[in-house]
Amino acid sequence: MKDPKMKQELLDLYNDYAHNRLSRSDFMQKLSVYAVGGATVASLMSFLTPDYKTAIQVKPDDPAVDSRYVTYSSPKGGGTIKGLLCMPKGNTKKLGGVVVVHENRGLNPHIEDVARRAALAGFVSFAPDALSPLGGYPGNDDDGRLLQAKRNRDEMLEDFIAAADFLKSNGFCNGKVGVVGFCFGGWIANMMAARVPGLKAAVPFYGGQAPAAEVPAIQAPLQLHYAALDTRVNEGWPAYEKALKENNKAYTVYFYPDTNHGFHNDTTPRFDKEAAALAWGRVVEFFRKELDG
Repeated sequence: MKDPKMKQELLDLYNDYAHNRLSRSDFMQKLSVYAVGGATVASLMSFLTPDYKTAIQVKPDDPAVDSRYVTYSSPKGGGTIKGLLCMPKGNTKKLGGVVVVHENRGLNPHIEDVARRAALAGFVSFAPDALSPLGGYPGNDDDGRLLQAKRNRDEMLEDFIAAADFLKSNGFCNGKVGVVGFCFGGWIANMMAARVPGLKAAVPFYGGQAPAAEVPAIQAPLQLHYAALDTRVNEGWPAYEKALKENNKAYTVYFYPDTNHGFHNDTTPRFDKEAAALAWGRVVEFFRKELDG
């Protein structure tokens, strides 16, 4: 995409579609406006569609990672939930635990990749699929978004709270559990910080903030990551920061210049390689400080 202005307009359009603010028919209609100069709607869709074949960093069969699907119980949420459990291959010691929370489309290949990255960094990670009660991630993000919209988000929050308890009791976990989440998962990470007293660290990426009334309950230190161009999410930050300061909560916040919502996701054109690498390095360092030992 050579025209920066056109690229940004397309990314903004896709962001509205990805967050269910546009129906597929409205999205396609608006997309057709940009089908000029040799570009077709099909080529634009290809540009915007996640690439789960070539963009995955840590493949499912990576020899350095032991990963397997397991189920756990979420009695206050969706019942039986499936998730991907990962740890360094051959690990025999207790490690810090990291719950990895997906976006608004279920446990897709990118989030599974992030879970494996966390394992390579030296943690035992667990990535639940909140779509489990509806059959699980359906194999594509469009259908995944439609399915996730059918679930109650507070019940999904209970699923991830139960996942933290499940991970904490895993034999390879040292009992210290943190959470990292993206978009919808960023909201989950903020809410888990407020709802899980024993949580040791929370890392929301461009996620909705916890209500100010719940901030006093936060015990875990927060490391928050925001995309500078993500105005819809960012507008909630000043009030959240005010509440964090007033309640003397430990937090560090990073804004990444010229980045879009989803900049950490390397399967879409919103990806910003430099910002994503910097952010992930900060996440790993933070988790090692809070979860090791």
